[in-house]
Amino acid sequence: MAAGGRGLIRALHSSPCPAWKRAQSGANGRLKPEYDAVVIGAGHNGLVAAAYLQRLGVNTAVFERRHVIGGAAVTEEIIPGFKFSRASYLLSLLRPQICTDLELKKHGLKLHLRDPYSFTPMLEEGTLNRLPRSLLLGTDMAANQKEISQFSRKDAQAFPRYEEFMKRLVLAIDPLLDAAPVDTAAFQHGSLLQRLRALSTLKPLLKAGCTLGAQLPQYYEVLTAPISKVLDQWFESEPLKATLATDAVIGAMTSPHTPGSGYVLLHHVMGSLEGTQGAWSYVQGGMGALSDAIASSAATCGASIFTEKTVAKVQVNSEGRVQGVTLQDGEEVRSRVVLSCASPQVTFLELTPQEWLPGAFVKRISQLDTQSPVTKINVAVDRLPNFQAAPNAPGDQPQGHHQCSIHLNCEDTLLLHQAFEDAKGGLPSQKPMIELCIPSSLDPTLAPPGCHVVSLFTQYTPYTLAGGKVWNEQEKNTYADKVFDCIEAYAPGFKRSVLARDILTPPDLERIFRLPGGNIFHGAMSLDQLYFARPVPQHSDYRCPVQGLYLCGSGAHPGGVMGAAGRNAAHVVFRDLKNM
Repeated sequence: MAAGGRGLIRALHSSPCPAWKRAQSGANGRLKPEYDAVVIGAGHNGLVAAAYLQRLGVNTAVFERRHVIGGAAVTEEIIPGFKFSRASYLLSLLRPQICTDLELKKHGLKLHLRDPYSFTPMLEEGTLNRLPRSLLLGTDMAANQKEISQFSRKDAQAFPRYEEFMKRLVLAIDPLLDAAPVDTAAFQHGSLLQRLRALSTLKPLLKAGCTLGAQLPQYYEVLTAPISKVLDQWFESEPLKATLATDAVIGAMTSPHTPGSGYVLLHHVMGSLEGTQGAWSYVQGGMGALSDAIASSAATCGASIFTEKTVAKVQVNSEGRVQGVTLQDGEEVRSRVVLSCASPQVTFLELTPQEWLPGAFVKRISQLDTQSPVTKINVAVDRLPNFQAAPNAPGDQPQGHHQCSIHLNCEDTLLLHQAFEDAKGGLPSQKPMIELCIPSSLDPTLAPPGCHVVSLFTQYTPYTLAGGKVWNEQEKNTYADKVFDCIEAYAPGFKRSVLARDILTPPDLERIFRLPGGNIFHGAMSLDQLYFARPVPQHSDYRCPVQGLYLCGSGAHPGGVMGAAGRNAAHVVFRDLKNM
């Protein structure tokens, strides 16, 4: 899409051969007629599953329909010299055990941890002696309290207690992420042995309850109440409440006033990187470098990864058991098991023969909530944004706030709710919630000298527009212009710095990355679609109604860029293969 007539976005894929391709030499680089396991889709979860299976001695092949691996965790050079994390753009939730087990640092993964990590500038009149206020948060609690005290001394005193409260909840939830959910189907219909095995899956739940102890009712409220209600109990200043609330609604078609929005906040603060709880980082080389490192680990162990190989159908034999896949070119590949990193909708409504799926199961899958509010805009600029609340230093060198998630139109939770209400009526938000990130502030390899890549994660934009309108180029550019006008109010001169932009509305995210409804999680992270019920009740243990078919993507427990679904599914598959 053009930006002020200053250039057109065009696809450019001329990067050096990635490490995983170099590792995949000889026989592993040639397609064989049969493998032990086939993985559909080279998203990060699919690659994690392949890496674990191959390390366990299961000969595994991965088939990716695009020319590049990574799914939504991908780096694309969409204008010469500018490398964008085109969809997913930050890392925090990747399970530490996966980094260790797969030796991802050895395979090239390098992280740039952000500290400070959050910057919320205010839209208010400055004076000769005072700039507009802003809220800058990082790992230094004393500095955080000083920042918060600009708005409320009471909130500054409460903030450390709030952080400790949330850390305890994260500590309780954390073990639930690394194992399959409780097998409710085994309790109902399983043999005695299966029921005994199912009992072991209760341990993480019991451990979580013990960790929370007498405060369980308060923590239950965090998970089930609107995040606005939870934050109102802790704080009084709107800039702080709205900044924290962004983590409860980001990527979700929910308002801070929506019941259950607290879990989404928890989902975005439960990460841990290099021993730092709650840390978020940029990946050196963009998010695609994470996928490349996982793929390199898998390929080094012998896994085969193929791009531009679209799976058209899952093969099921006459006994109702998976026997492989058929590719779009008609080639058949046999396997003992198939793992799908695709969404539940694509896996079960498009790839799996419907005659082998129970009607009730198909109905539940077709009714999954996949609403997404997100339009991602990737921007190439020729200078750093210069915020009125924090003017740039001489020489235009990045400062601390430039490395943060920069929250715009986020001074008040009412602003977030109004933006949500616009989208519920089929209209793009008049004042969109904007999370602006500048990964090149810490990773200069992403842009030419003096230039930067800017990621705009914006909401709320409905998948279907009101009044019969569609997301054509005119509507997309009208919305992007509105976003840029908002940024201009905080950082005058931003629009003049824009060289080009790439606008991805919910239908674009669905078309390019096969994210259903444009949803970055493959489905809403609402309480009715979590844990026991992800993707649907009685099928949360990665197994599917067709024997030998497994779900290992973000539509399975626990969702997000964690790699946990891939790792957990691989262990379930390995146990099943041993029993075949």
